[in-house]
Amino acid sequence: MIETVAEILQAYRAAAITPEEIVARSYARIRAHNDPAIFITLRAEAEVRAEAEALARSGDRAKPLFGIPVAVKDNIDVKGLPTTAACPAFLYRPSKDATAVARLRAAGALILGKTNLDQFATGLVGVRTPYGAGRNLFDPRLISGGSSTGSALAVAAGFAPLALGTDTAGSGRVPAAFSNIVGLKPTRGMVSTAGVVPACRTLDCVSIFSLTVDDAMSALTAVAGSDPADPYSREIALHAVGPMPDGIKLGVPIPGQRLFFGDKSAAAAYEAALSRFAGLGAKIVEVDVEPFYAAARLLYEGPWVAERYLTVKALIASAPEAMHPVTRQVILAGMHGSAADVFAALYQLEELRRVSDHTFRAIEALLLPTAPTIYTIADVLADPIGLNSRLGTYTNFVNLLDLCGLAVPAAMRADGTPFGVTLLAPAGQDAALASIGRRFHQATELPLGALELQRAAAI
Repeated sequence: MIETVAEILQAYRAAAITPEEIVARSYARIRAHNDPAIFITLRAEAEVRAEAEALARSGDRAKPLFGIPVAVKDNIDVKGLPTTAACPAFLYRPSKDATAVARLRAAGALILGKTNLDQFATGLVGVRTPYGAGRNLFDPRLISGGSSTGSALAVAAGFAPLALGTDTAGSGRVPAAFSNIVGLKPTRGMVSTAGVVPACRTLDCVSIFSLTVDDAMSALTAVAGSDPADPYSREIALHAVGPMPDGIKLGVPIPGQRLFFGDKSAAAAYEAALSRFAGLGAKIVEVDVEPFYAAARLLYEGPWVAERYLTVKALIASAPEAMHPVTRQVILAGMHGSAADVFAALYQLEELRRVSDHTFRAIEALLLPTAPTIYTIADVLADPIGLNSRLGTYTNFVNLLDLCGLAVPAAMRADGTPFGVTLLAPAGQDAALASIGRRFHQATELPLGALELQRAAAI
């Protein structure tokens, strides 16, 4: 099997396959899958194959992502392709790559195209887009998660072993869980957001989707680093990933704070994940997570929605009907409020950050469900805001509290849908999380993404 970044690079070194053949395979899979809602803009196959051939001729095989196909969320600029943020009226054509994309190219990656998303990266559901809802790979009745829907689906379906997303409230983690793949949300500022359409500029992160933790860290190594073009970027050391420490303390909610909204299968899968971690040598420590839930509520109930409004202020003034109605409803809330409201929220957040810091003195990482449950598309359309809010239970607070996160597959539920968990730690602990997540993911022995389902469908 040649699917992961590591396997593809090994195959290149052994001359078992060429970058042009890998690109051709990607496009063949895209055609066979036949879901036009995954990509908003797909580059012409001949163009990418020619790029792959030129790369192979260059002989620069030492590049860390040499000949690796990558999909890019359509709120991240790629020179030569339109950026829409899933809103046709917002479309513009960037004159240069986003910094993260430029660094991927410099590492040898091949960009396939721009993927679908919840409009303006506002949502965790994957249905708030005029380009159609991408099909959940395990059950088409279910949502695929968002906002980085297309990027997660592209990786899980085997179109590309890597994809860029963004993550402000969980957009780089929830769709990973629903697609049985890895979702890495780096420390805020570790990856430049220059060339990214802002959601909440002070909180936004460029995230990475992959089939394995090692692949995600390879991509992070390629794109990380401060950037003069992004005033919110930070130079944060990225350490090597080592083995999972024995006896590592992982914090979990006390039983009364484990929220699954009636989903007994998700609750059981979480308990099984805790048992597996304990079997790997981790010490499970129950902690009070209510302060984290309080911080989560601040994201949409507090003044940070005003940042989303700033991005689309001109569009709302000129053509509000051009926006998805639910997205517009959420963002319009940012028009209201006062400076006093902002400072009151900042004071509350600072208090919650102190509590968070205190919690992490007793544990190395939090271990939470990535999402408490999953909903059907019909359910979400009937209650778009309420159910979306529930999906952010374990994700909305992360960037506000300056934590890094790693979402990994944990199990396949009895109904055939995936369940995932997320590891969270203070800023700069990305490699430490990877050491834990890698060991756990390997121990699950789960199939990669939906590749087995894709192969079965092709037979």
